Amino acid sequence: MSEHLKIKLSIADRVYPLTILPQQEEGLRKAAKDIEAMIKKFEQSYAVRDKQDVLAMCALQFASKTIQRDLAGEGEQAEAALKLKSLEELIQSQLS
Repeated sequence: MSEHLKIKLSIADRVYPLTILPQQEEGLRKAAKDIEAMIKKFEQSYAVRDKQDVLAMCALQFASKTIQRDLAGEGEQAEAALKLKSLEELIQSQLS
């Protein structure tokens, strides 16, 4: 059974205690660091008074990147499937 770690992450001036698996720690710490950097960037670029607004902008940015990556991956998968189908037809024609 895996041991759990208790860590604390600070995001937008709040501390979040988490109980995680050891293999999750690096990713979570990097994510918190990336969020903090994005918060700082938004606060410097825009006149934002409320942390909630900055966090919403961060969430939108991260979600958009994830969705764009997924959409690009779907296109690549469809293209690969077409190429594989073409290769299969070529092999079948050579075997006949």
